Amino acid sequence: MVFVAAFLSSLLILSASSPGNALSLNHYEQTCPIAEWIVAQTVKAATKKDKTVPAALLRMHFHDCFIRGCDGSILLHSKGNNKAEKDAPPNGSMHAFYVIDDAKKAVEALCPGVVSCADILAFAARDAVVLSGGPTWEVPKGRKDGRTSKASETTTLPSPTFNISQLQHNFSLRGLSIEDLAALLGAHTLGFAHCSSFESRINKNNLDPTINPTFAERLRNICPIHNKAKNAGANMDPSSTMFDNTYYRLLLQRKSLFASDEALLSHPKTKSLVYKFATSHKAFKEAFVKSIIKLSSINGGQEIRKNCGVVN
Repeated sequence: MVFVAAFLSSLLILSASSPGNALSLNHYEQTCPIAEWIVAQTVKAATKKDKTVPAALLRMHFHDCFIRGCDGSILLHSKGNNKAEKDAPPNGSMHAFYVIDDAKKAVEALCPGVVSCADILAFAARDAVVLSGGPTWEVPKGRKDGRTSKASETTTLPSPTFNISQLQHNFSLRGLSIEDLAALLGAHTLGFAHCSSFESRINKNNLDPTINPTFAERLRNICPIHNKAKNAGANMDPSSTMFDNTYYRLLLQRKSLFASDEALLSHPKTKSLVYKFATSHKAFKEAFVKSIIKLSSINGGQEIRKNCGVVN
C-alpha cells in the first residue's frame, strides 16, 4: 500500500509540473556566458576543502530532479508550517548546500536575475563528476526554479530497499528507461551510506541471501546493533571519491550496500548492463552521460530565484 500511495503521489506531482521553456546549450551565451565557469570554480574550491562535496552535489541534483523535475526545490528552506524537501528523512544527511549558495551569489554579482538555481545545481553536478575523474558533458540550460518544496513528496524518491520492479516503476514515472536505471545507479560509485540504509540486509538472523556473507560480516563490524552513532556507515565503494566503474565490479561480487543495487542482477537486461559496465569503464561513462542529460532535462519550475533558499 505504501508503494501504491507513493506511485500515485508521483503521478500527481509530475502531472502538476510544467514542461517550462525548452532547454538549450546556448541559453546563457548572450546573457551570462561566464556562469558555468563561476560554478566550476566554486565547486573546485569547495572540493579542495572537503572531498565529500562532489558526491553530495550529485546526490542533491538527483533528489531534486526526482520530485518535481529539476527545479531547485531541494534548495528551498522550510517556512512556517511547511517542511521542505531538504528537511525530510531521505535528505537528512544531505550537505554542501552552501556550495550552491556561494555559486549563486557569485553569478548574481555579475548576471543578476538571469541564471536559475536549478541550472546552477545541474552545472555543479556535472562539475562534481568531472572533479572525481568522471566524464564531462554539455549541460542543457534554461531551467526555471520552482516555488513549491514539500517534505511529504520525498516519499516518491527511490528507496535503497526497492526491488527491480519498484525501481522500474519509479524511474519510468520520470520518463527514464531500464537502461537509464542501470547507468544512473552507477552514481553510487561516489559517496557514503549510513548503516540505516543497509543494516536490514546484514542481520545475522535474517541475512539477505544476495549479499556476500564475508562482506556482510565486515559491515556488521562497522554497524553493530548496539552502535547507534549518527554517522556510522560505509563508503559506497573503496574508491568512493573517484567516479569509476568499481560499483559494477563489486555488484558482481555481491558486495553492494543497498538491496536496490543488488536488484540490478535480478533482471536479464540490467544484469547484462552490469556485466558490460563492469568490464568497460568507457561504456559506463557514455551511458551515464546520456542518461543524466535525460534526467536533468526534466524541467518544472516557474521563476529565476534571487536567493536559492527562498522564493521571490
